[in-house]
Amino acid sequence: MNFATKLNAAIASNQSILCLGLEPNPEVMPANYLAKYVSDESASPIDSLWEWMQFIIHSTSDLVCAYKPTLGFYTALGAPGLELLSKTLAAIPSHIPIILDAKHADLNSSTVMARTAFEQWQVDAITISPYMGQDIAARFLMYTDKAIFIQCHSSNTTAKAIQEYPDRTAPLYLEVVKTCQAWGSSEQLGLEVGAATPEALARIRAAAPERLILGRSLWANVDDLPKDTDTDNSEAQSLETLQQILDAGLDANGEGLLIPVNQDVLTTVEPANLVRSLRDRVNQARLHVTSQRPACPVWLPDVCLLSQQPHLDLILQFYDIGCIMFGEYVQASGAVFPYYIDLRKIISNPQVFEKVIHAYAEILENLHFDRIAGIPYGSLPTATGLALRLNYPMIFPRKEVKAHGARRLIEGNFHAGETIVVVDDILISGKSVMEGAEKLKVSGLRVEDIVVFIDHEHGVQQRLSDNGYRSHAVLKISEITETLYQAGRLNEVQFQTIAKSETG
Repeated sequence: MNFATKLNAAIASNQSILCLGLEPNPEVMPANYLAKYVSDESASPIDSLWEWMQFIIHSTSDLVCAYKPTLGFYTALGAPGLELLSKTLAAIPSHIPIILDAKHADLNSSTVMARTAFEQWQVDAITISPYMGQDIAARFLMYTDKAIFIQCHSSNTTAKAIQEYPDRTAPLYLEVVKTCQAWGSSEQLGLEVGAATPEALARIRAAAPERLILGRSLWANVDDLPKDTDTDNSEAQSLETLQQILDAGLDANGEGLLIPVNQDVLTTVEPANLVRSLRDRVNQARLHVTSQRPACPVWLPDVCLLSQQPHLDLILQFYDIGCIMFGEYVQASGAVFPYYIDLRKIISNPQVFEKVIHAYAEILENLHFDRIAGIPYGSLPTATGLALRLNYPMIFPRKEVKAHGARRLIEGNFHAGETIVVVDDILISGKSVMEGAEKLKVSGLRVEDIVVFIDHEHGVQQRLSDNGYRSHAVLKISEITETLYQAGRLNEVQFQTIAKSETG
């Protein structure tokens, strides 16, 4: 189970987006544990810290969605502290994700740290500093079922001069956010954001609409712990500020944000009561925020070009919702492209998805076939939509054949000799779609036509033709880049860089 799946399951199970730090800091120990820590000569001080961490975990494991041990507190205790860390990690229920707060920043030791954190300590994610660049992230991203959180913004007031350089309109922290998104998928790479006020959080969410945000220091301006002296007015004001934070940090689906629990909880005798109260307040505020948002925002074009591209709106929408990004991206083949296209996001936007299905359908309506086949996993939603729109049966070749059950190579009903049109999302090398087509042919089916949404060109259509397939594409990458350049979405340098890659 990867980190994203485990986290979503914990959120659903505990109805919580709270993340609780586990920090064995003697300075904030509750009085009963501190007394043992200071005076019990029959036991090691570490024993008292261990009892305390056990108590915190036992009291809150049904109220939070993740735990975040801070590595620095454990290493400060020396070798016994690392033993304490191992015991603390083992005490966390296996279904609750663990995010190791390491802020790792050293490139030379990153491989060792990744191996220790993910293999020895079995944590699910780790926080790292971005300033060594993509190389440091790559060491951790090699573990495909794990995740990293990039430290991109701090609420510390003395960090302001650095992270808002050169000015507030184009601060360094936003450049970090934009750059590091090219390093890993949204399932593997999240952002750690300190946001005592919602402004920075909102700007980061706008720059990274699909990323999971791990909040820090969100409570500097919010009284998150109920007190007997609270007035109705202060409670209402606290809830309003909490709603502002959630409105700034939640993604378009009302998700994608982990709220930290105030560390004052660790000092209390009954932490469960306070965490439960906070969870309920967060859920109440979250419900209010999401109820005010439209389920599917409507996109409208903001340009008018002299030479009208028939799919102008779709190209602009893809860019605006983050399906098309520009930078240096490593493809599955190992090739480096100056752009990256992720069509998986369209399934979350019905307005765009409907247009995509319509564009595919215009091509399929002129082809002869008996059934539609989607290539796992990216094009399965598209193939399903086309089957419903055109009223044709659908099948798909499995990416891998299971060792149990019926062990089918092809899912769905079909008859040998039928003609199949294969639907995929993007043609890069043609390898995956031809592998899928070959599985269909081995099962006695005929495949003549392959329809994709985007053709990366570079001779891939000829490669398919050489293997006996007719290929059809809604758009070519050159059409996309030319349209974005004309619309002002790409600057001259970006456009020329991509143009050179297309002819190279």
